[in-house]
Amino acid sequence: MPVKSFLALLLIASCAALAKAGNPHIVLVMADDQGYGETGYYKHPVLKTPNLDAMAASGLRFDRFYAGAPVCSPTRASVLTGRANDRTGVESHGYALRLQEKTLASALRAAGYATGHFGKWHLDGIRGPGVPILADDPHGPGRFGFDRWLSVTNFFDIDPVMSRGGAFEEFRGDSSEIIVGEALKFIREQAAAGKPSFTVIWFGSPHSPFRASEADCEGFASLPPLSRRHYGELVAMDRSLGALRGGLREIGIAGQTLLWFNSDNGGLPKIEPGTVGSLRGFKGSLYEGGLRVPAIVEWPDEIKPRITEFPACTMDIFPTIAEIVDLPTEASLSVQDGISLRSLFAGEIGKRPKPIPFRHVGRSALIDNDYKFVRPDRRQQSGALYNLADDPSESEDLSELKPEIVKAMQAQLDGWSRSVDASASGKDYASGKLDAGHPEPRFWTEIDAYAPYFEAWRKRPEYRSRLQRR
Repeated sequence: MPVKSFLALLLIASCAALAKAGNPHIVLVMADDQGYGETGYYKHPVLKTPNLDAMAASGLRFDRFYAGAPVCSPTRASVLTGRANDRTGVESHGYALRLQEKTLASALRAAGYATGHFGKWHLDGIRGPGVPILADDPHGPGRFGFDRWLSVTNFFDIDPVMSRGGAFEEFRGDSSEIIVGEALKFIREQAAAGKPSFTVIWFGSPHSPFRASEADCEGFASLPPLSRRHYGELVAMDRSLGALRGGLREIGIAGQTLLWFNSDNGGLPKIEPGTVGSLRGFKGSLYEGGLRVPAIVEWPDEIKPRITEFPACTMDIFPTIAEIVDLPTEASLSVQDGISLRSLFAGEIGKRPKPIPFRHVGRSALIDNDYKFVRPDRRQQSGALYNLADDPSESEDLSELKPEIVKAMQAQLDGWSRSVDASASGKDYASGKLDAGHPEPRFWTEIDAYAPYFEAWRKRPEYRSRLQRR
């Protein structure tokens, strides 16, 4: 065997040994607007997802997993912080994550991990179709712990223009396959160097405006054009997941890699066939269709295949990884909304000890195992109560039949909301107050640094309509 090949194998073997010792490679993957019903393993009527199905069959499939919020930016904030979105400054889509937040990427980098972000970011307060992130963006991935990043501000599609650490690059091909390919290069490099890696892959699919290749749309010829392209995007995304899993096996680290997949919020309306199965509501709603999402954790050396009904959420990702890697307590802010799911990986653990809370643009909800309390106006005490075990479609309001449960959940929700108000005023930070200069949401067409690109970008279909509005 050539000396170089032998040394490469030796380095990969040493990295695998390090992963087994408590530092697994970690890959977090998130779809953009994929609904709960949009998988083959949930028997969608037209969509086939063979790679997601294979992942579900070999890992821990969550049948009750929740996004941190019913829209994308808040959920992304909850993944990186373990905290509900309103604590972090990310009130809704297009809001910036506060620089005072402690992130999972920063914590893992301090623990010796190489950190990389690939794809959609949407935590820098910039709205509109995704554009490449500026090198000096004060709220870009590099400011929150990512050593390497190939990223865009928001959703992106075929033939994207992206930013590699601030340098703009044009790519050809499907966006999901592009970022998975780039992520695998990063992971392979770290494995060869004997270093554990933390990789975040945030797809732009199947978010509108729905651009997919004709080949990927072939199986949906009978559908309306938008639905056809929507499902075409999911075909390509699923294929890229197959490439990711295959790449990890090829590198030789699949067994020692914790691969976590979920969507960022519920499915979209006006897509045929439907995106949320039998659930109520869609993206933007605090009903199950807006919050419950597909989720799978695959870690071959540690997790035996099974399905769990344990209620879990994106706020659980940080504390779970913190326990696995044994991060110090100070790596995260003291006020957390998630729990560690580490023990769930080994077997069922009974009831969830801590409710899952939600607060988004004037509404709130609380899930406590089987029961869910939904408050359409969080300024009011009234709300609806559902038993999700018996009624996952939330068709029967039990609030009048079970007033004692309503009263208890109202008190829990009120106490939690007061805690969020304290966080939002800066009480969780060392200074006890908010730093000045946190940006308000704005469109990239309002940012002078992007103006030199406007003329060329008018020719790009994803930017044309936005630039015409100026």
